[in-house]
Amino acid sequence: MKTLAKWSVSDYHQMVTAGILANRQVELLAGEIIEKVPETPLHYNVAKRDSRYLETLLQGKADVRFNGPITLADSEPEPDIAIVRLPESAYDTRHPYAEDIYWVVEVARTSLQKDLTIKAAIYAAAEIPEYWVLDLKGQQLRVLRDPVGDKYETETVYESGVLKPLAFPEISVSISKLLS
Repeated sequence: MKTLAKWSVSDYHQMVTAGILANRQVELLAGEIIEKVPETPLHYNVAKRDSRYLETLLQGKADVRFNGPITLADSEPEPDIAIVRLPESAYDTRHPYAEDIYWVVEVARTSLQKDLTIKAAIYAAAEIPEYWVLDLKGQQLRVLRDPVGDKYETETVYESGVLKPLAFPEISVSISKLLS
């Protein structure tokens, strides 16, 4: 039987600094360095538009990060969007940690299964209170909440209407605007 070597976040940072992973599209997930699937133009544009939309809604309340890394215990994923605590300058010397994160958003066209299993388990284990998955094929927003261990206890599927984020219940997010 082969044993897979697990990498720590520190190991991963050393590889990045040394240039070992230069020109590679990878992220650290549960101690494994995983190649990222190239984004389709639709995936990229939806994520970019949604990050701008959320920036407008959350101006002065949170930092909306687009395609940037977050640092968790044994992972450094790069969610499409991460909503994190201000000030933005707090991340000049490090990426946001779990305690800095209000919620993360993944846009899924070809990655739905991975986003709802591997990434959901990583985000739940980090106790990120809320995780949104935009299913572009199904035209649905899946909202996962209430992390316990490596699972979210609650999953709600939206096709329309508005959503109020846990961290900012005064904000109304249009589901149709996110999916368009």
